[in-house]
Amino acid sequence: MENLTYWHRQDIKKPLYPDIEWNKPEQRAQTGKLGIVGGNKLGFVSVGDAYVTAGKSGVGQVRVLLPDVLKKSVPPMISDVVYGDTNPSGGLSREALNEMKALSSWSEGMLLIGDTGRNSETAIMYEDFLRHYKGPLTITRDTIDLLLNSPNVIVERDNTLLVVSFAQLQKIFTKVYYPKILTFSMQLQQLVEALHKFTITYPVSIATFHQDQIIIASGGQVTTTSWDNPMAIWKGTVATNMAAYWLWSPQKPLQAATASLLS
Repeated sequence: MENLTYWHRQDIKKPLYPDIEWNKPEQRAQTGKLGIVGGNKLGFVSVGDAYVTAGKSGVGQVRVLLPDVLKKSVPPMISDVVYGDTNPSGGLSREALNEMKALSSWSEGMLLIGDTGRNSETAIMYEDFLRHYKGPLTITRDTIDLLLNSPNVIVERDNTLLVVSFAQLQKIFTKVYYPKILTFSMQLQQLVEALHKFTITYPVSIATFHQDQIIIASGGQVTTTSWDNPMAIWKGTVATNMAAYWLWSPQKPLQAATASLLS
């Protein structure tokens, strides 16, 4: 196999970046604030899962933004909640942008976890937020699909980590007219090479799953880690852990996301 100097393989018994774990603050008051946004009138399971997962990961404070239509449905375990206006489809309306901005001002990192619904008004509000917010932003699940009508908003943004399915990655490449066709049958090395080049072209960081590996790419560097629980990716647990670790190493998205896989 060709020796690709930008490809770093992580073994479960040998972390690539042990210093990321060691540098995690010991006092919870210093382990950061994470803002989580998602949910619609039909569900917010992913928000609840992310809230619990972030707490278990060691995040100091977690606060979520939900559509106000869910006020009577939120369980007591989600104790720190703010609500935004709901549009007729049950997702966050454009008026919720102020609450989203306020949450981002409070937090040190944001996670768009999904269950957003398919409403165009919600999509426009998210796009407005992305143009305003400059801090660390992790985007995953159906929030990716919601934003694919304006793909350049996410791939050209600094401080962005996209945790995507392979099918979503295909759509992103197609939407920005990137001259590389991704196929489910492609070899791991081919995908590593493609993400190496893509993340040199664009400032975005990307995590995806292919051939029993989680592949993470940022700034042309790529890591791979064997992974046997793809459901954790689709549920949002993996993205939440990555967002948590990123709080502790804000200048090292690749290293933080890779280290989080062994937590």
